[in-house]
Formats: sequence, structure tokens, C-alpha cells
Amino acid sequence: MSAYGNEMERQFSTQSHSTGGNSGNSDMGSRYIIESGFYMTPFTATIFVGALVTVGVLLITLLVSLTVMLQYCQNRSGGVVEIQKSSVDYDYCKALSAHVELNSLETDGIPSFCKDFAIQYIKSGQYERDLDSTLQVVENYFCRAAKVDNGQDIILMDIDDLFANHDYNDLLISSSCVDQAKRLKQNFLLKLYKKLRSCRWPLILISRKSEVHRNATTEHLTSAGYKGWLQLIMRMDDGMQIDHREYFTQQQAALQNEGFCIVGVMSSHMDALSAPSKGTRIYKLPNPMYFNTHHQKLRKHTKLVEVQLV
Repeated sequence: MSAYGNEMERQFSTQSHSTGGNSGNSDMGSRYIIESGFYMTPFTATIFVGALVTVGVLLITLLVSLTVMLQYCQNRSGGVVEIQKSSVDYDYCKALSAHVELNSLETDGIPSFCKDFAIQYIKSGQYERDLDSTLQVVENYFCRAAKVDNGQDIILMDIDDLFANHDYNDLLISSSCVDQAKRLKQNFLLKLYKKLRSCRWPLILISRKSEVHRNATTEHLTSAGYKGWLQLIMRMDDGMQIDHREYFTQQQAALQNEGFCIVGVMSSHMDALSAPSKGTRIYKLPNPMYFNTHHQKLRKHTKLVEVQLV
């Protein structure tokens, strides 16, 4: 029995040691298990987060810059297209108005976008500046350079510019602009007339109107401040169907036959300037109805056309 008991005690003892050893080994093993991931210090984490924020800001800035540049390119391209379109419109209006003016056609056939050029010509102040420049040019020649040699030297002045208000109404759509153009034109013509009279130049006035309107025309001229003219030429009833150019040609020839020397012709319409005499100075006065010499917006502006025939 003692031998058997001793054997059992040794087995129990061995099992006890084996169990304790395994428990210790298990605890020790759990201490050295390597978990997944990485470890960084707070300072390193701060730098990392700051770098991410900086990169994000740079990307947003780049995106905004690209958007702005794209919009700028689109606007610039649109502006170039608009300038090109305006240039094409201006060239067309220039050619059309020259055709209308040279052939004495009605202005109501001019397209509305061409009329916009005339409106801008007035509103921008260019029309007024051209009128002032014209007055200065006339004064420099007739009051300083040229002198009246005898009583037969005369200046022929178209007075229908005073009454052709319907031309502006046909052309323009802004009543305030029409009123401004009328006022500028009337003030300019009166200044021009008085300046020539003060420099002792005899003036003969000519109109396309019928002779039956002579009394009304004379009264209008007198009330407006036009006094002291040498003659007032108006159409006879049998000449109302004559073309304007032919009418002015006939009247200038008649004046020459009477012994007058026409030293200057002034009008804003080409038909009055188409048949000048030798040695006559022609003054094309500014007129918003036509675009061939106007509109500084797109072209260098020729303020006055003055031709010396020799």
C-alpha cells in the first residue's frame, strides 16, 4: 500500500507542477503579443495633421485660381467677339450710310443697330465737339486767312439744316437725344452764321422748300436771329420735281451768271455739295444721320471734310 501511495503522490505532484508551469507560460506569452498599427508621439501627430491641412488649402487655392482663370478667359473671348461684331456692324453701317447720303435716300431704311451708333455719337459728346471744331475751322479761314475782295464774293449756306427735324426723328428713338441734337445743331448754325456776318462775308441762303413757304421761312429765320442775308433762294413750283443735286447745280450756275463768285458752300447734306464751282471751298458739316465720318468709338474720327477745288 505504501508503494502504491507513494506512486500516486508523485503523479499528483507532477501534474500540479505541470499545470502551474503552463499557467505561468500563458501569462508570460500574453505579455509579448505584438498588436497591429503604429505609434507616434503627440508632436509628430501635430506635424502630420498640419501637413494635411496645408495640402488641403493648397488644393482649394489651386481650384479657385483655375476657376477664376477660366472665367477670365471666357469673358475675354466674349469681349473679343463683341468687339469684332461691333466692328462688323460699324463697317456695314458706314457703307450703308455713305450709299444713303450720296444717293439722297431716306434714312428710315437704316437698321436700328446703325441708329444706335448715331445715338452714342450724340450722347458721348462727340457731335458737339465736332460742331465746335467745324466752327473753328471756318473762322480760321474766312475770318483770318481769306478776305472779301469785292461785293460779288459770297458764301452759299444750306438753311434746311435748321428745319430738317424729321431727319432726327426718323433716325433716333430717344426723344431726349433728339432734343439734344436739335439744340446743338441750331446753336451751331446760328453761331456760324453770325461769325461769317461779323467777318463781313455776304451770305446767300438756299432751301429745298417751295417758294410758297417763303414768308413762313423768312419769319422763322428772322425770329431765330438770322438777319442781313443777301438772298434767299427757294424752289419755284415748276422745279419741285427736280433732283436735289440738279437743283443746287442750277442755282449755283445762276448765281455765277449774275456775276457772283461762290467762295464757300456749307451744308450737312451731300446733295448741296456735289456741284461746286472752281475755287469754292466745300464744308461738310457734322450730321448724326450718317456714319461715314462719325463715331470715334471704332475709328479715328474725321471731324470735318474741307475740299479746295483748283
